[in-house]
Amino acid sequence: MHVRSYAASPAVWRGTELFERPDWSVTLTDRELHELEACARSSGDPEADPPAPDGAPPTLSERAVAMRTALETGSGAVLLRGLPFQRWGESLSTRAFWALAALIGVPVSQSAQGERLFHVRDHGHAADDPRFRGPASRQRLSFHTDRCDVIAFACLQQARDGGDNFIVSSMALYEELRTRQPEVLRLLCQPFPYLRHTVDTGNTRPFCLLPVFSEQDGHFAAHFLRVLIDRADRATDAPTLTPSQRDALDALEALAEDPALHVRLRLEPGDVLLLNNWTTLHRRSAFTDAVAPAERRHLLRIWLSMPDSRPIAACFEDHFGATAAGALRGGMRPVAQPA
Repeated sequence: MHVRSYAASPAVWRGTELFERPDWSVTLTDRELHELEACARSSGDPEADPPAPDGAPPTLSERAVAMRTALETGSGAVLLRGLPFQRWGESLSTRAFWALAALIGVPVSQSAQGERLFHVRDHGHAADDPRFRGPASRQRLSFHTDRCDVIAFACLQQARDGGDNFIVSSMALYEELRTRQPEVLRLLCQPFPYLRHTVDTGNTRPFCLLPVFSEQDGHFAAHFLRVLIDRADRATDAPTLTPSQRDALDALEALAEDPALHVRLRLEPGDVLLLNNWTTLHRRSAFTDAVAPAERRHLLRIWLSMPDSRPIAACFEDHFGATAAGALRGGMRPVAQPA
């Protein structure tokens, strides 16, 4: 990858600069909320196919296009505040989130079972259980991206303590490394091994090779999931990292943890957070749940393929399925389930 400057990009922001961006915080109008509620009430199974574009509500559709633009060519992060989830209840709120996400992009599978709607809460699986996933636990998650163009979260219930979200501009990290640690940046533009996720049973490849930072046709992209890189490093059937590679990954994570570069926020019931995975990294702090099941942390998560997505490097084909701009891509390949 040619090391160039992206300093002028709107997706380069540092710390609380994000909160000053006009495309960051969104509050739906009464009309938009009415349209969203009507969509939710007329829909059935949240996993059903998204509504056809010609049946989409006009005002809310315009808002969805604006959010799509902010995610792809703006700051890369959008927060919707104040959806009436508590008044709507879990079932209607879930359908509303699904309808909203389907207006913005195309939901893709997040598991070998074909789940396009994932419940982010403590599922109680032990760390050595093949079903274990970090988001389905109470543990701290490190900065990472997910296997989709845009990730969407909806908060139904927050934890008693903790569970805060952290966001950092990966383009800002790139710029910091370009000026302060160019040798680290050059290493991060080279391929790193990613071991196949334990729940990604539809994937026939034991590992893939992907750079943290890449560029295609002038478009920046960042992709990073340290846990799978570390698993590949320990595996016998994947390449071993060099000490310099490990140091480069450590340097990237240390930089992302700089409070001057990231933002920290606590989602509350009724909040929806959308992030462009190619221009931001995100993580979550550990949390403590309430005793009562109804009061335990519960977020919904949807992975979206975006119709206005950027082209990505050819090396991502094995991992994302397609690399062209606007292509349907990302997610995990579903496999046939036993009857």
